[in-house]
Amino acid sequence: MDRIAILVPCYNEAQTIEKVVTDWKTVLPEAVVYVYDNNSTDDTAVIARAAGAVVRSEPQQGKGNVVRSMFQDIDAECYIMVDGDDTYPADAGPAMAAEVLDHKIDMVIGDRLSSTYFTENKRPFHGFGNSLVRFSINNMFHSDVRDVMTGLRAMSYRFAKSFPVVSQGFEIETEMTIHAIDKNMALKNQIIDYRDRPEGSESKLNTVSDGLKVLRTILRLYVDYKPFQFFGIIALILIALAVGFFIPVFSDYLHTGLVERFPTLIVCGFSAISGIISLFTGLILSTLKNRERREFEFRLQSIAQWKAAK
Repeated sequence: MDRIAILVPCYNEAQTIEKVVTDWKTVLPEAVVYVYDNNSTDDTAVIARAAGAVVRSEPQQGKGNVVRSMFQDIDAECYIMVDGDDTYPADAGPAMAAEVLDHKIDMVIGDRLSSTYFTENKRPFHGFGNSLVRFSINNMFHSDVRDVMTGLRAMSYRFAKSFPVVSQGFEIETEMTIHAIDKNMALKNQIIDYRDRPEGSESKLNTVSDGLKVLRTILRLYVDYKPFQFFGIIALILIALAVGFFIPVFSDYLHTGLVERFPTLIVCGFSAISGIISLFTGLILSTLKNRERREFEFRLQSIAQWKAAK
């Protein structure tokens, strides 16, 4: 088992990967730097290997697929995941690793948004998107994560081995953050400097399509992790609509003794039934979620035993 593993997912980062590998080997000489090449069409893999990294390949396109392979393949007491575009200075690495190794933190989040991100980043919609995601996650899950989508984070062995990777693309960062929050793992925000990509280096992100993927991921995870809240809100809306439309029908009945708007009454009935179904759906899924939470705690104990055995 490595003590510290630097994980660098890469796709066409030939311009910056040598500096990234060199910087991290300098600040953490005891660490092993792993570069996972994700079907690059340039010399990313060759340059990384020449710089001293252990280079592996992941044929399935997408950052989520790369993260799955990294966590499955590598055993380490501390994992530090960083992008290969040289936007995250390596100086923060030793302090982040110390939090995991010495203070038993499960995830140290490199917080760009509290430092230089909004001045360095030249894409204003990316800044808006990061702030929107942060606001959504913190309000939905009652957390205090300062940078949900950062590409620099340090993680413990038990986080890496217990995290079920579902997302295939770059929305993986959002999924990792929500998993850590929901499973009550120890989190810490650490402010880091951020610098924009060097001239000639192009971002792989599409502001609109990738932003929609992230929002869709947040909604999916909200349903998965907070089913009673999600279906409870739907039930409340449906029952409120049923009551709202039923009141005038009932008022007419009290005055005339007749039900003059049968279609409205039928709609009220269907809306009320749908609301009740939604409520019980949330209750059932919440019960299953609580059972899964208990099983997860047992899995953590097994992971601790595996780590001790290694």
